[in-house]
Amino acid sequence: MKKYLAEMIGTMVLVLMGCGSAVFAGNVADTVGAGVGTIGVALAFGLSVVAMAYAIGGISGCHINPAITLGVFLSGRMKGKDAGVYMLFQVIGAVIGSAILYALVSTGAHNGPTATGANSFSDGMMLQAFIAEAVFTFIFVLVVLGATDEKRGAGNLAGLAIGLTLVLVHIVCIPITGTSVNPARSIGPALFEGGVALSQLWLIIVAPFVGAILSAGVWKTLVSGKE
Repeated sequence: MKKYLAEMIGTMVLVLMGCGSAVFAGNVADTVGAGVGTIGVALAFGLSVVAMAYAIGGISGCHINPAITLGVFLSGRMKGKDAGVYMLFQVIGAVIGSAILYALVSTGAHNGPTATGANSFSDGMMLQAFIAEAVFTFIFVLVVLGATDEKRGAGNLAGLAIGLTLVLVHIVCIPITGTSVNPARSIGPALFEGGVALSQLWLIIVAPFVGAILSAGVWKTLVSGKE
């Protein structure tokens, strides 16, 4: 049970800090994170992962992302039951983080374009959004699988490598979808945001899972057989 609770807390922190940076560090301009800029929001998400990796990594592995959990499962590193419960608690954590953000916004003011930092994409840009979320999730999960591999991984530096990769992904993808690459991170905010974010949520869930499946397949190919 401890590892599930760790995943819940870790995902809550990711949503609270990452989405919170977009909500409260913005300005009146209709741009995500306009106050701190794209780099600032990207760093908030990446640093959240780094912090949680060293806080709960030894307990749960710090997936805090259903796409990562799916990739780890398909790579044969965890059982299906564990993977399912991980995802459930990640979503619960994301909802809690979003609820805290919603409470903060409801009791004061905010400068961001949305109240929860939800993901969405522009009209007519569905294919672009799908490709972006699938490809960047593929890259992110591939780095996670490589950095955490027992034989070939980065050891104690894995958390830093993963966090910095998430920063990189956000820098490129924020203008397209606000960057999800994490279904739980998107489900929580969308439930409170409603509207467009909720209607587009299917893509923000499906595309990262597609990317995760591809990364697991590629990773297994890279490490199987002779060099």
